[in-house]
Amino acid sequence: MRLGIFTDSYLPYTSGVVRSIQTFNEELTKLGHDVYIFAPNYKNCISDSKVFRFTSIPSPTNRDFTVALPFSLKLRPTIKHLNLDLIHVHSPFLLGRLGARYARKINVPLVFTYHTLLEHYVHYIPFAKSGSKDIAQIAQSVSKDLAQKISRDFCNLCDLVIVPTGIVADYLHEIGVKTVLKKVPTGIKTAEYKKGEREWLQKEYKISPDDKVLVFVGRLGLEKNIPFMFESFKIVKSKVDNVVLVIVGGGPAEEELKKIAIDLDLSDSIIFTGTLSPQDVINCYAGSNVFVFSSVSETQGIVITEAKAAGLPVVAIRANGAAEMVEDGIDGYLTNQSTVEFAERIIDLLNDEQLRLEMGINAIKNAAKLDSVNCTAMLLNCYQTLKKA
Repeated sequence: MRLGIFTDSYLPYTSGVVRSIQTFNEELTKLGHDVYIFAPNYKNCISDSKVFRFTSIPSPTNRDFTVALPFSLKLRPTIKHLNLDLIHVHSPFLLGRLGARYARKINVPLVFTYHTLLEHYVHYIPFAKSGSKDIAQIAQSVSKDLAQKISRDFCNLCDLVIVPTGIVADYLHEIGVKTVLKKVPTGIKTAEYKKGEREWLQKEYKISPDDKVLVFVGRLGLEKNIPFMFESFKIVKSKVDNVVLVIVGGGPAEEELKKIAIDLDLSDSIIFTGTLSPQDVINCYAGSNVFVFSSVSETQGIVITEAKAAGLPVVAIRANGAAEMVEDGIDGYLTNQSTVEFAERIIDLLNDEQLRLEMGINAIKNAAKLDSVNCTAMLLNCYQTLKKA
């Protein structure tokens, strides 16, 4: 098949959406399919004949992100030359809408992956951050209603909507999406997560071999609910000796989070690594004991599967996609949004080595179900069904 992928974010930018596109692209290419990506331009982009870059401008709310200008004189002849069988979009905005328009122009099926619960990201809208509390609350309410309308209306334009978890499918049905929904999680190359260097984390950040290590991996944004994790960690620290929390990743909230760590008197026990290479992220998993995840905004939470593939039990809040990624009591724990409960489950794992090891073994087994080869087969089945129709 000849596939056109339209996305508002792509390499070298890093995010769950980018990871999903990159992983499926690699697996589909291995199977002999031709994948062409239409994406924003960034500084220091690596030239690729199968990636069409649009002129882009820096985002006002995220210095690492660029916003594509959704037009190009070269686009129409390029699309005509490629003779695409299907267009798959990964955003309901700029380039996603452009891809949808071209799918209709060339009369090919239109697929959309619903990656993001938009209503959890309204804090990035400037007027939703008004100095007046009352005005900000009204603005956020309006923004959430608008986010749901955008999601519903765009999904209903498509021939098929891919969702990473059943919980997201339920949400879309609830807000009025009528298009057929298919569950296809983003997979990972599970074998890679067994190749971590266990001592790397200790050596790189001078962590004592006696310390027990909690690790979080992800973009540092307000939607990840990381202050909740810090407050829970403070409780853990009061009951468990020699424990550290490693925060892997960068993002717009990084400096604010460092200040919160100082205010909670935790700066000596929380390590911020910043953005790391993929191999060093794997090394961080390998050098840790428990993966902790406090986000309530995920449609899936790819990092949870990564941590499980590395043999880590997970403690996460029971919310949205993350709730489907952890088998409670088997490969980790799901909790309510209570710092005490979250901390207690972490303490249970740190104080019971046999329990932690058993859950780690179960985590590896369960992560194997989401290997990228298996998930790509599911996606291809969706494509082929549409093509036949």
